[in-house]
Amino acid sequence: MTIPYARQHIDEVDLRAVAAVLASDYLTQGPAVERFERAVADVAGAGHAVATNSATSALHVAMLALGVGPGDAVWTSPNSFVASANCARYCGADVGFVDIDPRTYNMSPDALAAKLAAAERDGRLPKVVVPVHFGGQSCEMAPIRDLAARYGFAVVADASHAIGGSYQGRPVGSSRDADITVFSFHPVKIVTSGEGGMLVTDDPALAERARLMRSHGITRDPRVMAPDAEPWEYEQHALGFNYRLTDIQAALGTAQLARIASFVDRRHAIARFYDDALRDTPYVTPAQHPDVRSAYHLYPIRVPFGQRRHVYDALHRAGVLVNVHYIPIHTQPYYRALGFRRGDFPNAERYYAEALSLPMFVDLTDAQAGRVVDVLRDQRTLTKDIA
Repeated sequence: MTIPYARQHIDEVDLRAVAAVLASDYLTQGPAVERFERAVADVAGAGHAVATNSATSALHVAMLALGVGPGDAVWTSPNSFVASANCARYCGADVGFVDIDPRTYNMSPDALAAKLAAAERDGRLPKVVVPVHFGGQSCEMAPIRDLAARYGFAVVADASHAIGGSYQGRPVGSSRDADITVFSFHPVKIVTSGEGGMLVTDDPALAERARLMRSHGITRDPRVMAPDAEPWEYEQHALGFNYRLTDIQAALGTAQLARIASFVDRRHAIARFYDDALRDTPYVTPAQHPDVRSAYHLYPIRVPFGQRRHVYDALHRAGVLVNVHYIPIHTQPYYRALGFRRGDFPNAERYYAEALSLPMFVDLTDAQAGRVVDVLRDQRTLTKDIA
């Protein structure tokens, strides 16, 4: 039997929650979405939550809520999925990248500070910076927020990997760390709603703008509509999008969220096993910043340079379906056409050249994790001549 790198966990509670919505009057735009939003806001310690049909949509809505548009600049990490940068391009903004810390694989605060100093001299500071909590480990948000206060940019934390994690004792999503935080509920994430995303914020104006933009820019709020509006009328106040989450998805997400602590605890147990079993091997296991409790969406190791393909193939032949996260965004053809080049962000590129994500999911058994390690420890995977 093959071992995937990730897989959702669904139980009877989830099935009953979804079935209850299917038997109800509302499959979409009903009360289940509001319940899910409130549950996520509580987990994140945030005042407001706005559900969307994906984290990509939530990132786009976050940019719109902050007024990002043509002529603006948005900076993010090259070590992420393309959505972390694409959200700015959807708004017509320019994208910049900040290289990663070679230990945490997150945006480097030192590299950010240096880039900001140069941008200030050039008169081209970013409007928004999007730190990405790679693998479930929060970025070092305190120095990033200090830089935001100094240089005047907003912070949108892409926490697609990190719900259930914490930074300096605060849950990921705290307003002390970001103006807006975005979560993902894709099936391979910590909890799932099938597909789905959420942004959280303590700013009611940002939340209200986000809700408007996720649903065509349309409102039925009597506070902003014409005073003589008929009861059936609605008004379009902006060019929004159809980014709504269904009640079916929200019910699944709410049921999953009730078990988030046990999900994260199990991921930590698997990570501890990998840490111990791979000690004194040629593989580099992921470092954890002392201020952070990771949600461990991913467990990326680094393989000796030049030998990743051999190790990848050996694992796949053994039925261990490891993956690679991520191809640096700036090396994608679309971004190369915008002027980015290989070599621009060497830490991200070196990490990518050595990275493999090991299986990490709640239902991974101890025996399966042991099988992963056995293949990795097989010295043939490191001594075979690689022509």
